[in-house]
Amino acid sequence: MKAIILAGGKGTRMGAMTAEIPKPMLPVNGRPLLSYHLDLLKQYGVQEVWIMVNYLKEVIISHFGDGKDMGLRIRYYEEAEPLGTTGAIKAIETELDEDFFVLYGDVMVDMDLMRLMAFHKQKEADATLVLHPNDHPFDSDLVEVDAEKRIVRFHTKPHATDRSYRNLVNAGVYVLNPILLQDIPFGKAADFGRDIFPAVVEKRYLAGYLTTEYLKDMGRPERLQKVEADLLSGRVSKKSYRHKQKAIFLDRDGVLNDDTDFIRRLEDLILYPDVPEAVKRINESDYAAIVVTNQSVVARNLCTEAYLREIHNKLESDLGKAHAWLDDIYYCPHHPHKGYPEENTAYKIDCACRKPKPGMLIQASNDYHINLSASWMIGDNERDIEAGQAAGCQTVGLGTGKGLRQTRVFPDYFFFSLRDAVDFIIDDPLKTITEKFIDTHQIGASSPYVLTIGGNTRSGKSTLATYVSRYLKERGKSVLLIRLDDWILLPSRRKGNHDVHQVFQMDKMNQDLFSILNEGKEVHLSGYAAHPMRKPQPVSYVYQGEDVVIIEGVVALLLPYLQSVSNKKIFTSIDFLTLKARLYQLYKWKGFPEETIERRWHERLVTEYRLIDNSRTHADLII
Repeated sequence: MKAIILAGGKGTRMGAMTAEIPKPMLPVNGRPLLSYHLDLLKQYGVQEVWIMVNYLKEVIISHFGDGKDMGLRIRYYEEAEPLGTTGAIKAIETELDEDFFVLYGDVMVDMDLMRLMAFHKQKEADATLVLHPNDHPFDSDLVEVDAEKRIVRFHTKPHATDRSYRNLVNAGVYVLNPILLQDIPFGKAADFGRDIFPAVVEKRYLAGYLTTEYLKDMGRPERLQKVEADLLSGRVSKKSYRHKQKAIFLDRDGVLNDDTDFIRRLEDLILYPDVPEAVKRINESDYAAIVVTNQSVVARNLCTEAYLREIHNKLESDLGKAHAWLDDIYYCPHHPHKGYPEENTAYKIDCACRKPKPGMLIQASNDYHINLSASWMIGDNERDIEAGQAAGCQTVGLGTGKGLRQTRVFPDYFFFSLRDAVDFIIDDPLKTITEKFIDTHQIGASSPYVLTIGGNTRSGKSTLATYVSRYLKERGKSVLLIRLDDWILLPSRRKGNHDVHQVFQMDKMNQDLFSILNEGKEVHLSGYAAHPMRKPQPVSYVYQGEDVVIIEGVVALLLPYLQSVSNKKIFTSIDFLTLKARLYQLYKWKGFPEETIERRWHERLVTEYRLIDNSRTHADLII
């Protein structure tokens, strides 16, 4: 295989840094940028590399020579005068008799080139362009692809201001068939992205290869610094499809934007205020940001697929204003229910992509080499959670949009904003905490290790319990997780002043836990509905020899039986100002008016919160 590296530019945007050294030779963590390109090409079986040189060419030629020391054959074409990105390639046309790679010498790239070449061959393309979103789409030349990943249009900057575009940028890596060289004028300066590709887009088959791998233009000093940091952190290598990737899958309506029910007009799509920064955090992490959304507006004939793509272009444009991007958007236009006079019958099918089926997540995992078990699904509807579970992802429910108010299916975690959810996933704040207090060697095989987690409402007990349970299971331990909220009495059955002892049926709880752990009995409960619109789901608990029993709930550290049998008692602490803010958040989600929330706060401060806060004296560890 052969490859061409375009390394003749002056790099004027780098200022004094390129006065005596060509931009492709700038040191990146102590090595010339070009050496990274050559290592990559050799790794994927390229034997012959042409380097196109002009400005300060002697620096490049003297450094790399003929490439024998690297196990490559390096040849040079010296431009007498700059001819853009195409002129030098045209000059060596007779040397190119098979599909070949083209890399730009000022772009740091680490990607699976064999996967790229296989895509190019499968599409039987005349040219394949590597495409990706970036954080500055408004000053970038943008590319438009159809559903089959054929490039259908180029949008050069500056863009028209009366419409939005998909954030999809030519990344500066190509696979070209020699036939495309027929379209390049000899001896004339031209640019692939600006001149050649737009001119032949209808004549030639140009394929777009979308990837989340690392490709970063180093045309400015600040970008060079970012690349150096990413190399040191290992991010450059980790983003290559040599390794399985991970993603945060996002529902659209109710997660990213206000859910006005069947968005069919551009002006109806309004992002939640925290969304751009939340998506930007994903972009800066090792996760891909991928939307998976049911859009039956097409099947209902409320808008066309073409117009739906315009809506998604607006979504991408709105995010781009905050320098954030989505790596891709998957949508299901179908709906299974037929018989409505206004419907679009072509889309009224029982498909494999509509959530709660996991089809869109599975397709994304194939397209972007994603490990679903290391990925997350964030949604506001039980269909989102079911799809995530079916795909093997961890799941997060949000209190925005539909807010999982009527769900029968529960996520692993629940937050009231996308930013909180994303911060939790990326920062992984419980990892270090869990590693400190969980010693798997202390967990014996003969009797259960009992871990009790107490603390006030909204202090993170359930989140910690879920996290620890998964942590232990990943390390080969079996776990029984018991939620004490399932012993909460329905409001209609409570007596007296509704203090914590009445609400939580303390005596029954003590007896039932003794029956579960000491007598091996199965306990059946009516369950607890966290929202007034939910119906309680019956639940049963039985100990079947699990290594660990985790018991979490507000009153966990007040129960005498648990105090006697727990191997470790944890209290999750929260100050009262934060507690009040989170309580308001909780009650607003439940639909309570402001005056009711204020009254509830003062009531529970007396009957519950101070009592529970005092239970920290029974804890072995306070978090």
